Amino acid sequence: MSEELEKMATSIYNNQVPAVWAENGFLSMKPLASWIIDCNERVDFLNKWIRNGTPIVYWISGFFFPQAFLTGTMQNYARKKVIAVDRVTFRYDIKDHLTKDKIKEKPDIGCFVYGCYIEGCKWNYSTHMLDESDPKKLFVEMPMIHMVPVEDRVVPKTGLYYAPLYKVLSRTGTLSTTGHSTNFVTFLELPTDKE
Repeated sequence: MSEELEKMATSIYNNQVPAVWAENGFLSMKPLASWIIDCNERVDFLNKWIRNGTPIVYWISGFFFPQAFLTGTMQNYARKKVIAVDRVTFRYDIKDHLTKDKIKEKPDIGCFVYGCYIEGCKWNYSTHMLDESDPKKLFVEMPMIHMVPVEDRVVPKTGLYYAPLYKVLSRTGTLSTTGHSTNFVTFLELPTDKE
């Protein structure tokens, strides 16, 4: 048995993702058993996309490189409007009254995404904004988000929290060849009444 196979066997025995898989796979901090479940869900998501066409709602956590997906969404809008893509930014409409199962058709512009989590706070479904987290709940799933491309958008100066969106909790990453971090995705503009 080679040294690489021996290391792989040890990792599998210890419920860790083998280094050779992690180097070529998606960024994850999960133990091996959860990583395999996540990998299978990602494959299912992509297979449904291939078989059935573009989804109505996208599982943003399932993308290997979500930055490219968001850029592509803005590019599609820019092409449709025949404008420069650098004039387009996202507005984030939180659809806390809907779930992915209730959506029956794609939005006219932008995309519906789910699978984002927030840390150290929660989404208040009554006030429709961020709120103090419940005791002993560090992470909470965000409601579905409609990412709406807008031309020459003026960002509100108050009432928003710029929440960094990462692929994994560690917040660490390396710069890829495109100049993007391998972990940081974007800033989400989430409504808040806090300063």
